[in-house]
Amino acid sequence: MKYIKTSFRGFLWLLVSAIAAAFWGCGSPSGKPGAGGIAISFDDHFIKEWYELRPLFQKYNAKATFFITCPDSLNAEEAAMLKQLEKEGHEIGFHGTVHAKSTELMAAGGPKGYIEAELEPGLRHMHAAGFKPTSYAHPGGNHNDRVDSVLLAKGFTTLRDVAISRRKFKGFQLYAWPPRWMNAIYYAFDGRQKVDALMIDYDEVTSEEIEEAVREAKENGTALMVFGHEPLYAAPSNGKYGFDVSFLAAILREAHEQQLKFYTMSELPNIK
Repeated sequence: MKYIKTSFRGFLWLLVSAIAAAFWGCGSPSGKPGAGGIAISFDDHFIKEWYELRPLFQKYNAKATFFITCPDSLNAEEAAMLKQLEKEGHEIGFHGTVHAKSTELMAAGGPKGYIEAELEPGLRHMHAAGFKPTSYAHPGGNHNDRVDSVLLAKGFTTLRDVAISRRKFKGFQLYAWPPRWMNAIYYAFDGRQKVDALMIDYDEVTSEEIEEAVREAKENGTALMVFGHEPLYAAPSNGKYGFDVSFLAAILREAHEQQLKFYTMSELPNIK
């Protein structure tokens, strides 16, 4: 019985790996010689926590994109922090008004209902605070072509999705796909507006894997795209989710050593 169970799991892992291979492709694409870079972004509403990372960004002359959700709750202090981040070269993007599943909003109310529920209210608050975001991160990575078409029509130039290198089910790891083989997380400076970024939260990717991914971007002249949520200084607990700050520091250090250029998400489609 144990042998059968192990064989089934092995078969399942191979099956999922084959599907992942078909979806992601093998090896990163070729980009622009000498243009190797990295685009780092952060999601949700951890503004004070992100702001405290400024010395780390400054140490490596790095810039990032901060995707804000629930901007109706922005207070004056948070808006000032975001303004300072923007002044220092970072980008302030949009992550939805209520962080809902876009496809469900679209199915329930069509484009008009989706816009009225998830886009316009939050954008009004963003504009009132002095921000005009041009990049959008899909909440939960949930979207479809109808959603994308509305976002592009609203003037967003970059739409960022979620890429995960590991997938677990009931504690069992279905697959672990090496980031260096994930085509979608490398920007080839081809003008595309729909992109994917690799999640770097706890237990999502190893230090060795991210170092390989950074070097892959360097060798092929592409931009590696990664993202996380809340900066954490210990293992997450009580429902928290986010990335280890020391892990982010290692990414920035490796990118700096490899002489990668730091890009914001809205810059990518404009690099010719």
